[in-house]
Amino acid sequence: MRKDKRNYYEAYDDRYRTAHEKGVSWSSDQSTPIVIKIIRKYGIGHDDKLLEIGCGEGRDAKAVLDLGYDLNATDISEEAVAYCKKVMPEYEDRFAVLDCLKDHPDQKYDFIYAVAVVHMLVRDEDRDGFYRFIREHLKQGGTALICSMGDGEMQMESDISEAFDLQEREHESGKMMVAATSCRMVSFRTFVDELKRNGLDIIEKGITGSLPDFDSLMYAVVKKEAE
Repeated sequence: MRKDKRNYYEAYDDRYRTAHEKGVSWSSDQSTPIVIKIIRKYGIGHDDKLLEIGCGEGRDAKAVLDLGYDLNATDISEEAVAYCKKVMPEYEDRFAVLDCLKDHPDQKYDFIYAVAVVHMLVRDEDRDGFYRFIREHLKQGGTALICSMGDGEMQMESDISEAFDLQEREHESGKMMVAATSCRMVSFRTFVDELKRNGLDIIEKGITGSLPDFDSLMYAVVKKEAE
């Protein structure tokens, strides 16, 4: 049972900590192909300000930073951020802890991306808060890429009361007892409705993937509604 007052969506911090204590990463180091594709397609420049929400162990941040982009990479997990700083000391100042449902930095960005983050938010008010953060922190004319686990049809919702409970999971290093995390997969129709009701205009959408971690990801490229 959970013995602290952390929010259900913070459970990945425990999962990362368990993996790192065993000397392994939890996820692969393969970046998500669509991130760089969208950056290039929409003309995001090296002078533009970029933000990643939910950088995890840094697989996408590294790809973006290695190409010379001005990226701030953030995650709610202190363990994940510490890990990124350790394995990428050349980019140490680029990583920071951020809870986009609670924190309100002053900076606005030309491009924001989040890969496999929103599906960890189960409650409607938390999902809406995530989208509102993106809208509020985009510059006028800025672009965002949001990727959510799902194939556009399957819908499921985990029991958030079970977040943090230990469960056995398969890992490339062998079976591992790790913290359960939250998940809510929605249909493409729901995904689109959520974006629209939170003031984000969709300019491109579809299904992509990021092997070996995600077979299927819904994605949307959005801009904030005109003010």
